[in-house]
Amino acid sequence: MNSSLYDFGMIGLGTMGCNLLLNMADNHFAVIGFDINRSKAEEFEASANPDTVVKGVFELSSMVQQLKKPRKMMMLVPAGKPVDDVINNLLPLLEKDDIVIDGGNSHFTDTLKRIQFLQEKGIHFMGIGISGGEMGARIGPSIMPGGDQPGWNQVKPILEAVSAKVNGEPCVAYMGKWAAGHYVKMVHNGIEYGIMQLISEVYDILKRGVGLTNEELHDTFKNWNEGDMQSFLLEITADIFTHKDAETGKGMVDIILDKAGSKGTGKWTSQNAMDLATPIPTIDMAVAMRDISVYKDERMTAAELYGRNSSQMIRDKEKFVSQLHDALYFATIICYAQGFALLHKGSGDLDMNIPLPDVVRIWRGGCIIRSALLDNFYSVYKKDPELSNMLLNKKIARLLKSKEKKLRMVIKQATALRIPMAGFTSALAYFDAYCSKQLPTNLIQAQRDFFGAHMYQRIDKEGMFHNEWQPLPEHANEEEPEQKP
Repeated sequence: MNSSLYDFGMIGLGTMGCNLLLNMADNHFAVIGFDINRSKAEEFEASANPDTVVKGVFELSSMVQQLKKPRKMMMLVPAGKPVDDVINNLLPLLEKDDIVIDGGNSHFTDTLKRIQFLQEKGIHFMGIGISGGEMGARIGPSIMPGGDQPGWNQVKPILEAVSAKVNGEPCVAYMGKWAAGHYVKMVHNGIEYGIMQLISEVYDILKRGVGLTNEELHDTFKNWNEGDMQSFLLEITADIFTHKDAETGKGMVDIILDKAGSKGTGKWTSQNAMDLATPIPTIDMAVAMRDISVYKDERMTAAELYGRNSSQMIRDKEKFVSQLHDALYFATIICYAQGFALLHKGSGDLDMNIPLPDVVRIWRGGCIIRSALLDNFYSVYKKDPELSNMLLNKKIARLLKSKEKKLRMVIKQATALRIPMAGFTSALAYFDAYCSKQLPTNLIQAQRDFFGAHMYQRIDKEGMFHNEWQPLPEHANEEEPEQKP
């Protein structure tokens, strides 16, 4: 077989790896995939469309040997040790200037270490975020490459061909230096956590507080998705309510246990935000609410103990649904704003030079958080690429001010019904705090100085100061009596 036949190789032929490679083949690239499971390699090859050049192998050396030089290959394997294992297995097979890509959800700090390790060996290593799920990989995902610029230049034509397109533009762009690709994908997933939490809270209050049926829930989310909030997550939410369980005939959503897992990217986003002192409370709360959901047995006991069930219902359904639409619109913007603020801070503090206009542009198609709102955000960041927080933009301010009152009304009614709206309340608290000229943090500084002498700043002069808050012990300043011999 001709050793220069294949343009691109894939390590790991799970659904994502298989679909992305078939996407490349459909775009006229010759591709070869490796999986240690022989049947997966064979199934991959058999699933290719006619007139495409596709090969499946179950020996890593066979894949590497049949790639054009410089070799271009991607790993789609679980994050952590499996990535390092693949790299170690690849090293004896690679040559200088070969390009290795990690397309999984690796932590950006791990990617940075791998870049530096392979750079010393003359190997180009890139961390690339891919969003769109299994179907997106097959028909066009949003792709977030970062790191090695020469490596990016080599794979750019392939990634542009397979990515989603918006107005003819590919939803892929260079995300910046070092581990920027995986960093941007991490924040993307954090925003995803936040929006999913907001939508789940909307579902909760419409189900328990308004009493909508699954059919009515489908209609509500479908109508919203056809308006100014059109998004992938609203689209699939509407679709979920049409599915029935084959065994019971009940709505599929009604037989799914209310315990949510996670793969860590939301937590990583929160941890990094705390490291950079950048508040993202709506994303933090989304992570926390998934954690709370796991304690199902304790929640059942607490519900009995505190009588959480309420028979009260919201009366004016049509009016409330309209208010809820605006509340979700507001809170969703806040969630995006928190994510973009973190990207801005991380870009500078971590020396990644992330181009925010390009981030917003490529998120408009293919990815899980694609939304009509991103067109508004793109115009904002295209005009001011260094904007530290989207809330400082006049266009965004007009949008938020038009919806603010409805959010406050929704939260008030949800609280009265004892229905948790943690995502919504955190979004409003962030907004109120960010827009406050005065916060009570001066008292916190006084407390810290009182018990720990941590010092504080003053409003009337520069410098750091300490106050003697506690009175000296009685007689502390009196002269000690003479000691008798």
